[in-house]
Amino acid sequence: MIAALMMPLTAATEVDFSAVSGLEVRAFTESGSYAQDDYTGSVFIEPEWFFELDESVFSLKVFGRYDSADSERTHFDIREAYWQKVGDEWSLTVGINKVFWGVAETQHLVDIINQTDAVENLDGEDKLGQPMINFNWEKDWGTLSLFALPGFRERTFPGPDGRLRFEFPIATDNAQYESAQEQSHIDWAARFSKVMGVWDLGFSAFRGTSREPLLQLDLQTGDLNPYYPQITQFGIDAQATIDSWLWKVEYIYRRGFALPSSDAASDYSAAVAGFEYSFYGVADTAIDVGWILEYQFDERDRLGSAGFSIELSDIVVTGARLTFNDVQSSDLLIGLGFETDNDARFISIEGSRRVGDDLKLALEGRLFNGVKNDPFATLFYSYRNDSFVQVTLEKYF
Repeated sequence: MIAALMMPLTAATEVDFSAVSGLEVRAFTESGSYAQDDYTGSVFIEPEWFFELDESVFSLKVFGRYDSADSERTHFDIREAYWQKVGDEWSLTVGINKVFWGVAETQHLVDIINQTDAVENLDGEDKLGQPMINFNWEKDWGTLSLFALPGFRERTFPGPDGRLRFEFPIATDNAQYESAQEQSHIDWAARFSKVMGVWDLGFSAFRGTSREPLLQLDLQTGDLNPYYPQITQFGIDAQATIDSWLWKVEYIYRRGFALPSSDAASDYSAAVAGFEYSFYGVADTAIDVGWILEYQFDERDRLGSAGFSIELSDIVVTGARLTFNDVQSSDLLIGLGFETDNDARFISIEGSRRVGDDLKLALEGRLFNGVKNDPFATLFYSYRNDSFVQVTLEKYF
């Protein structure tokens, strides 16, 4: 597919190039559960080329990282390699691309097109490129987006020497599928979106291979084997902008998400809802502060099967977003989350500030506390010793 897409580049009339590279250092506050390094470093680069053709465009973006400790985190990916044609009230995209759905701050339930690049970060924001054919139809009555998704991408996971890994090693080489076509299965998706007054609404449907794997414990090896079932998912996302308020909700109903011969229910609903309220020009300064509160609900009690399952709990997250509106584009996001059924708590800190014209310094931290000493009691058990502070220096070209 990529070779065919590269052919029109000989007719490119203009080429724009940009890139970002960076150095990242992580320091963990406690020794790893499996004698992993307390300090890790990595370098990454993400160049991007944008070609303007006679009546269309082509975009190419690649990503590569080298990590000092985790061989699984050392990886390369094509984030984008797509041809796009834009017409009157329609657009067609063919190739590898990233598509984001959702409005919530803490969890993107409806976002299902791209696979999560889980070795990059714990928050699930980083995504692998997805092969697709995408047609968008934009009319006065709304926007209809249709997707054919040939080629499935397996989720990445930290390796045995990595931090923020699962308690049991994940054997990505032993991935199993419900579909006999495995990674060649063609998935389908659609989304309708429309702005109605203060509301920005989205209704989505997906049928195909689940981006989220279920994990089966292999009693002989002690590893977890990923299993990718065939699912149907219906989603709703909505955001209302009312004065200084942003009201947000995401809801999904998913069918078929279960292991073979599992006694757990394969159909379930989940939702995340909350708000962000902003104060502008606090104390006669240029600083804006947004207060965030979201509730994550999942109707399931446990995740897994009778042989290996983890208790699920609803989660409440509250936080504050500070935008300094200065020349350096400084910002800071602080969040506190806790499970409603357990004592597990976490604190998240993310901040960044531009340095000069082409450098940016970013700070990130995660603190895990109150985690029960029971690997089946909470999803946070695997991270009980993995509180960390991360500093990243990025250079833009």
